[in-house]
Amino acid sequence: MDAVTKSEIDSLLPEQKYDRRNFLVTSLAAGFALAVQPVSAQTITTDSNGLVAGEVKIPAKDGAIPGYRAMPATGSNFPTVLVVQEIFGVHEHIRDMCRRFAKLGYFAIAPELYARQGDVSKMANVQEIMDNVVKKVSDQQVMSDLDAAVAYAKSSGKADVARLAVTGFCWGGRIVWMYAAHNPGVKAAVAWYGPLDRSYYAGDKSALDAVKDLKAPVLGLYGGADQGISAESINKMREAMRAANKQGEIVVYPDAPHGFNADYRPSYRKEAAEDGWKRLQAWFKSHGV
Repeated sequence: MDAVTKSEIDSLLPEQKYDRRNFLVTSLAAGFALAVQPVSAQTITTDSNGLVAGEVKIPAKDGAIPGYRAMPATGSNFPTVLVVQEIFGVHEHIRDMCRRFAKLGYFAIAPELYARQGDVSKMANVQEIMDNVVKKVSDQQVMSDLDAAVAYAKSSGKADVARLAVTGFCWGGRIVWMYAAHNPGVKAAVAWYGPLDRSYYAGDKSALDAVKDLKAPVLGLYGGADQGISAESINKMREAMRAANKQGEIVVYPDAPHGFNADYRPSYRKEAAEDGWKRLQAWFKSHGV
């Protein structure tokens, strides 16, 4: 873990208080979430050679959020990527994504954004996760926790948060749109199959509702065979971005289902995933991250 003191974080988040009693999850679970078992034989595993990678504690408003951080073992001033979890939390796939970014020279950090509401790694299916956790997690909480992760990265002395990007998958894909509308410091955003026309917490906006507030260019990566995200909603997003004069692009892979980047699940589509990864890197670079 980076040697980051409470006083350093306090200087970045001066009104925050710390109370572990508000957190149901204080450390990351090992391996993959129960709901995604058994894991596919094609699962990609990225090693930590040449990296500093592992769990960190991210001071936030009311406690310490567990998270995963990966960066090159030598050097500093790394461009920063917020990696926003799928519905399954910061399990092994999200940690592996952080290591992939670190191999490219980034400081990547993925905070566990359900830490107050429950441990989804032990829940047996998506519906249980939705009912018991996801519906209790507000965008206000998530935006604040992502801000805390950026503050943590800055305080480490290794990350250049002036070059800040955000990417996320599924549940986290929607959060990418919302964070790009929230934080003017974001330089580039890439949303992987994030729902566009709905939210999960009562009263929260949809990504479509937030288009007018976008502060960063967003690349959306979507599957044409996604059963949960309609072509109509994708077209509405394209139209909304044009109408609001916002910079962005949406790429649709015609035969790809939801979760096409999730190499540990049957939904994985190698060609679409690899193309999306190349597009993400080019998007980040073209916007200075």
